[in-house]
Amino acid sequence: MILTLMDNNKGDTEINMNCFQNLGIADLEIINEKKKQVTFFKDETVFKQGAFAPHVLFVNQGLVRVYIQTNKNKQINIRLAKKGDLIAFSSIFGKDTYLYSAIALKDSEICMIDKEALKELLWRNPDFAMQIYSKNCHNENRYIDIIRNISYKQMRGKLASALLYLSSEKFTDENVYECLARQNIADFASISVESAVKFIKEFEKEGIISLDGKKILIQDKKSLDEINLRG
Repeated sequence: MILTLMDNNKGDTEINMNCFQNLGIADLEIINEKKKQVTFFKDETVFKQGAFAPHVLFVNQGLVRVYIQTNKNKQINIRLAKKGDLIAFSSIFGKDTYLYSAIALKDSEICMIDKEALKELLWRNPDFAMQIYSKNCHNENRYIDIIRNISYKQMRGKLASALLYLSSEKFTDENVYECLARQNIADFASISVESAVKFIKEFEKEGIISLDGKKILIQDKKSLDEINLRG
């Protein structure tokens, strides 16, 4: 379902998210009053780790890289957020600052929803809340995978896991690799960029992947799955 919310500055805002279909007109008006549509251009910071977190963000169009800054020169990419995804949902419940940073990988339209208004709607609408929580559970599963990768996998296994994630059906229409530098891919795998380049070349020689410019195409998913599972 696509919802159209009025924005006094930008006109109508179409929001494509099925869970909103359970909200009544009055609740939709609350969201409309408590949201702001903002355009972020490619490579522009959407929000920064540690900054005050007054909003939950909804990706209306575009693609966003979400990452943790572990020190001055080290990042761990934790997920990509595409059209229809929420970011910073944890800010609703006792988190006054953002736990991670986000940057636009392409020009993106972001709907910034006041977290207190969204929290009120969650309390009042159990069906709406369940759909939001269900969507958020997928992110939790992703975070568990990251912990597992960092904890025990070797570098080939880490890279295999990252490539499987970035090449998953969820991102089929996003041309993800066109938006990512090799450093970004390395940061999804939690390995150095030199190691990422080395193992990408190895995977290509083994016929597991093929390269087309920046694009990485999986040719032998079974083998990549096995490398991922073996760690």
